[in-house]
Amino acid sequence: MTDAATEPAPPNHWLLVSSPENFEASRRRGFDVAGMKSRHRKKAETVRPGDTVLFYLTGLKAVAGLAEVTGTFREDAAERIWESNKPDEEYPFRFPVRPVAIIEKPEDFVSVEEFVDALDYPKRWPRANWTLAFQGNVHRLGPRDHEILASAVRTAAAGK
Repeated sequence: MTDAATEPAPPNHWLLVSSPENFEASRRRGFDVAGMKSRHRKKAETVRPGDTVLFYLTGLKAVAGLAEVTGTFREDAAERIWESNKPDEEYPFRFPVRPVAIIEKPEDFVSVEEFVDALDYPKRWPRANWTLAFQGNVHRLGPRDHEILASAVRTAAAGK
């Protein structure tokens, strides 16, 4: 018989929102680390190994990759990896990741609009304003939404 207190918690599924340029900065590093902006300390503190990260690109309204968290967060603003459109905004809360499925060509990135009606998270906003659901740097997705988008990313990354 298994004790519920000893069972590991299910993974969190994170959607990190950033620019295409920041995604390319992560690509140049081999997707070894992901980060959250300074106002997201409480969320960063809950990131743990086994969590997943989907990379949503602003402007393109698309998801371009999937990674798995391999360690806990640390605070580090010494090395500037990503840029923000706000002056002096940092991404100091960083955690190691490993790439799971990264889409190579921008034309193959997964358009989120194609999935909006199937996703639960954006239903909090009127359909015409679905992009409001993807503003801000970080969102926690439910398992169903994560699987819909992660499956599409895996398919696109495999070139199918």
